[in-house]
Amino acid sequence: MFLYRILEKARSARKHIVLPEGTERRIVAAASEALARGICDITLLGDPKTIEELAQQLGVNVSRARIIDPKNAEERVLENYAETLYQLRKHKSVTREMARDLMLDPIYYATMMVYKGDADGFVSGSTHSTADTLGPVLRVIKTREGVSLASSVFFMCLPERVLVYGDCALVENPTAEQMADIAITSADTARAFGIEPRVAMLSYSTGKSGKGKDVDKVREATRIARQKRPDLLIEGPIQYDAAISEEVARIKMKDSAVAGKATVYIFPDLDAGNTAYKAVQRSANVPAIGPVMQGLRKPANDLSRGATVTDILYTIAITAIQAQESR
Repeated sequence: MFLYRILEKARSARKHIVLPEGTERRIVAAASEALARGICDITLLGDPKTIEELAQQLGVNVSRARIIDPKNAEERVLENYAETLYQLRKHKSVTREMARDLMLDPIYYATMMVYKGDADGFVSGSTHSTADTLGPVLRVIKTREGVSLASSVFFMCLPERVLVYGDCALVENPTAEQMADIAITSADTARAFGIEPRVAMLSYSTGKSGKGKDVDKVREATRIARQKRPDLLIEGPIQYDAAISEEVARIKMKDSAVAGKATVYIFPDLDAGNTAYKAVQRSANVPAIGPVMQGLRKPANDLSRGATVTDILYTIAITAIQAQESR
């Protein structure tokens, strides 16, 4: 039902998503599916002839997609994008010539399309590394006002409910302030996708039972997050079992509004988060949708290089929903 609602919500206010890896087979197939289901409008970047031949080989239809080859793009648009990039990055020693050359790179071209409002979001990563995909985004689009860093979440689709795990893919060892920011943006992401946020700030200790710098970091992050967003239900430090099990919560933290009912789980570092999401995904054999980028001014999402067509389709839909929210 959660996956169904994602597609329905994306369809409810149609957005425009650009896919810079337009000559990749899975991207072409996913674009065709997104167009056929009316999820969003699509721009594919790459050689039009190659894309059309791929579509024929796959037996899919991308005739309703806009196809642009950055190397042969309209001169006026190229110059505009290059000049904008130069103005944004000249303090980092980027020259006009360098900016013009970068516009021939589909990732940079897609980033500028989103930055200039010619697309609402973009999805990449099926053939590019995370650094190649997100580097231009973080340099050009940057984070929203009041958000100190970009982060990510996974939607863990358990049989009875969907949980949000963050950050399991991007921020290696957040400070207390950064962990608080991740908690707040993850709660907002959860709400945008119909999940009422009850945030658990995870640690090996619950409440006042443990001491040490790692627990203190989580305790301070909880304090900061509550101060910034008193409207959110946030509990921490709390152990995973106390956060998810009402039986354990009655023993360890019986008066908490979050314990036993948490929907958003914030891990203290990337080691813990990445290990936990993969353990749950593989042991319980459940879908883990993500990583979903958050905290950016405009949406951009990074695919796993092993992503399936279905993975790409849902990431496109998620990006479209983020575009609806960012408006």
